[in-house]
Amino acid sequence: MSNQYIPRAEDKFTFGLWTVGNIGRDPFGDPVRGVVTPVEIVHMLAEVGAWGVNFHDNDLVPIDATAAERDRIVRDFRKAMDDTGIVVPMATTNLFTHPVFRDGAFTSSDPEVRAYALQKTMAAIDLGVELGAETYVFWGGREGTETDVGKCAVDSGRHFRYAINYLCDYVIDQGYNLRFALEPKPNEPRGDIYLPTVGSMLGFIATLEHPEMVGVNPEMAHEQMAGLNFMHAIAQAWEADKLFHIDLNDQNMDRYDQDFRFGSHSIKQAFNVVHFLESVGYDNPRHFDAHAYRSSDLDDVKEFARGCMHTYLILKDKSRQFAADSEIQALIAECTADDGSMSMWLEGGYDSGRNRELRRHTFDRDALGARSKPYERLDQLLIDLLLGVR
Repeated sequence: MSNQYIPRAEDKFTFGLWTVGNIGRDPFGDPVRGVVTPVEIVHMLAEVGAWGVNFHDNDLVPIDATAAERDRIVRDFRKAMDDTGIVVPMATTNLFTHPVFRDGAFTSSDPEVRAYALQKTMAAIDLGVELGAETYVFWGGREGTETDVGKCAVDSGRHFRYAINYLCDYVIDQGYNLRFALEPKPNEPRGDIYLPTVGSMLGFIATLEHPEMVGVNPEMAHEQMAGLNFMHAIAQAWEADKLFHIDLNDQNMDRYDQDFRFGSHSIKQAFNVVHFLESVGYDNPRHFDAHAYRSSDLDDVKEFARGCMHTYLILKDKSRQFAADSEIQALIAECTADDGSMSMWLEGGYDSGRNRELRRHTFDRDALGARSKPYERLDQLLIDLLLGVR
């Protein structure tokens, strides 16, 4: 492997305990791999070159653990972190596995469940902060419906807003250095999940009491499940200064949540994502929320993890080549050419005097319509570059 494709700490590559620790169970089959303990996973991630590990509270501490058991687990996990240099940049809460969340957590129709979800999340936040997390993700896997006759979507939105506001106040009250990142998904496990896309999450965040504390954690597969362009989603989040975290993986468009290895299917889309992140200077964690194939053994799981990082670094190198390619950049300059003649109307906002001039200006529609953009040539040059013939 070339030295330029060896992961380094500054790449901030992370994996969740639930990803490389996936035992291969699915709705149609039993587990195919043995359980790997959190401590073993930390050492595995250090072996393959990752920077960090993320977890749901119950990935690390069983839901029924005693206080003494919790402290022992955390002590052993911290020792593994200290021994390997692996860090915990992000944590989250499991609000979807236990039957108590069968109708949601923060949006459950049962007020006692909603209160329990707050209690569980505060304990999980404490755990994450104790181990160094500075980002806390909320994925509402059970926050939704199969039938809309059983609960009011407006009420559910208010319940979810109340929970996030409450937890923001808790973090402030505790003096934690922690930001929240909301993770959208259109469906699965619920038939429909509330706030299904990055755009809907951004709209929701604007209604919160502490919007400055809350951003998004877009996942590539989740936007692709909805048939959307992931690069457009993260660009919108970035422009809004809300791209607090990101989940990288891959997916066949419009399928169930497949969580394939990053770059294994949509290679051009993966390039566009990497090129965007590197071009804008994204410096938050790059989390691979993906899973090895069920056909893999533990050694192949390690290859899966290496592959996610390796592909990202290859595409990062391709991004540099793309930016340095004179023909490609000349075509981009041609496509985006601006002689400044329209700046009086396209910059500086509305002005009544300038607006009168704009209303009087004569545009040659036919001439404008005759201007072409060499996108076919540009796209083929990208394909040539990605396939290694340029």
